[in-house]
Amino acid sequence: MSQKPTLRDAIATFGSTAKAKLKSAVVKGAPEDQLRAPLERLIADLAALANIPAASITVIGETSISDLKTRPDYAVTRAGALVGFIEVKAPGKGADPRKFKGHDKEQWDKIKALPNLIYTDGNAFSLWRSGELDGTILTLIGDVETSGASLDAPSGLQALFEDFFQWQPIAPRTVRQLAEMSARLCRLLRDEVTEQIAHKNPALLGLAKDWRQLLFPEATDAQFADGYAQSVTFGLLVARAYNIPLDKGPDQAAKQLGKSSSLIGAALRILTDNAVNQAKLSTSIGTLARVLDAVQWSDISKGNPDAWLYFYEDFLAVYDNDLRKQTGSYYTPPEVVGFMVGLVDEALRSDRFSLAGGLAAPSVTVVDPAVGTGTFLLAVLKQIATSVAADQGEGAVADAVTAAVQRLVAFELQLGPFAVAQLRVLAALADYTGGAPSTVPRMFVTDTLSDPYVEERYIPQFMEPIAVSRREANKVKREQRITVVLGNPPYKDKASGRGGWVEHGSENSKAPPLLDAWMPPPEWGVGAHAKHLRNLYVYFWRWATWKVFDHDPADNTGIVCFITVAGFLNGQGFQRMREYLRQTADEVWVIDCSPMGTSPRCARASSKSCSSPCASSSRAARPTPATARRPRPCASAHCPRVRVSRSSPPSPPSRSMVLDGRTARPRGAPPSFQAPRARGRRTPRWRTSSSTTAPA
Repeated sequence: MSQKPTLRDAIATFGSTAKAKLKSAVVKGAPEDQLRAPLERLIADLAALANIPAASITVIGETSISDLKTRPDYAVTRAGALVGFIEVKAPGKGADPRKFKGHDKEQWDKIKALPNLIYTDGNAFSLWRSGELDGTILTLIGDVETSGASLDAPSGLQALFEDFFQWQPIAPRTVRQLAEMSARLCRLLRDEVTEQIAHKNPALLGLAKDWRQLLFPEATDAQFADGYAQSVTFGLLVARAYNIPLDKGPDQAAKQLGKSSSLIGAALRILTDNAVNQAKLSTSIGTLARVLDAVQWSDISKGNPDAWLYFYEDFLAVYDNDLRKQTGSYYTPPEVVGFMVGLVDEALRSDRFSLAGGLAAPSVTVVDPAVGTGTFLLAVLKQIATSVAADQGEGAVADAVTAAVQRLVAFELQLGPFAVAQLRVLAALADYTGGAPSTVPRMFVTDTLSDPYVEERYIPQFMEPIAVSRREANKVKREQRITVVLGNPPYKDKASGRGGWVEHGSENSKAPPLLDAWMPPPEWGVGAHAKHLRNLYVYFWRWATWKVFDHDPADNTGIVCFITVAGFLNGQGFQRMREYLRQTADEVWVIDCSPMGTSPRCARASSKSCSSPCASSSRAARPTPATARRPRPCASAHCPRVRVSRSSPPSPPSRSMVLDGRTARPRGAPPSFQAPRARGRRTPRWRTSSSTTAPA
């Protein structure tokens, strides 16, 4: 039986073998490569000194590719479970990556997300936990290139490696901690996917092609890498929410997840089922699975569905704050959402629509075209539950909510917020119905603006669950009668080319693009301003008004209620859009708020303010009464609110509206605000209210 080496013996062996390698005239390659074999022996000796069986520690060396920045030199496992990583640098570079430059700095910026990482140049050793130095940087006594067997260890080296070998994931205690931890590892996965695509990894290139064909035809390589990373990260998070273990690998978790959440489970399985891809992305995916396996969802949420309200917001802040700006993704305060939903419910109950049940009425179908993390959908469910309890008693709530599920539709482009929304909605349904919902919510990962008439192409069998979801989403967009479109559409100016079917039309339909109806004619002389119509929020306005008012001429009543920017209310390029809204809607309600950086006009309001006005428009089935109630003051002290029948726009910040019973324009706005009236049609009333409160 061999005698266990002492620390002195282990370092002497490391010094002598490393010197021989580094000074050999016949050995070629980078200096850090010559440290590999001596370092592997040192790791084994240090594990033995820590009383860890040699067979339980495996050091997996990665093939050295000089321009890879997301993969450390070694992955270390213990009893088959990933422990951490070791990055080796050339002697003399040191072990403080904060001082590195060039390629080494870029690599550190990516892999510092790893929760257990050792840096060494053979002379110095340091331990890093999620980018933070654990302890101090330790330097050997002597020089690895010249000292040979006289090389000696400083105090603390053995303890450093013992801490490294004994690492266990620490379960986050709060939702915010979970969001930040997940975001760092998701970013590492995105970077690793990006690198592999740049290296023409055939398995990933093939997957990217299928992904584009199935979901997002216009996705760039960068967008695919982002979609891949978020889909895997949130797929694993959802698996843990269902208490599915991750220790058998993400592909096995995906198979189990498919039984509860078919769309997310299918996406996770598609993205992780390929062994080659798993091997190429082993650093990030392996770490994600290992870390998230420690997550106890119930301990974090403590049974409160609202605990996840800001999860994606916190996630994006760490993962990629620019992505939120690029996609126009901003959360809406729940107080504002609740007020908007209340306005819609009130309008449906009024004599404009004569639906006593409001949003709970069986004939009302609601769509949120950019559902985000599901706040609007949850508010609709809450409104239905509250009104049914008040009208019929608490015992009627479960049946009413169950019946309403199939009348609520949600579209979302990004799988990350979609996963959070699905979790929140399912939790709310379980709370309202007293158990697992018997009906699956109609929630789809899709681009609302994409062509609903696209022809179905061949789809591989293993992608069928996602193909089914896409077909169902397109069927809703193409055929479903919608009463209410409600939400907070994304904002992004200079978005030419991103309007999909709304902007460009369909090759399978002779109808002109929907946006053409809002483009001002040349004789109006405002062509230079028409570029402002190329904004994401305008595309969503046009989709919503088409869906509610134009899609079915025989049944063209309903409500559009959006919180959005106010530029189209007096901008010169929006004249045709305003003309459409006046001629189409029976009523347009605009509720104004103070713009960002200014004080509200109410002395009772808080010092903070909101930059987005809220608008809603509707068309009722019968003539609108000459008198209508003004909107209630916003109980939430947040931003603008609006309600309208048949179509609706938001109002301009810090402007009041002149009401004359026929048309209206902001004071000081150019006369062009009032486009020609259509003969034989009554111009709708514009009901306007300035916000009396501001965000807390």
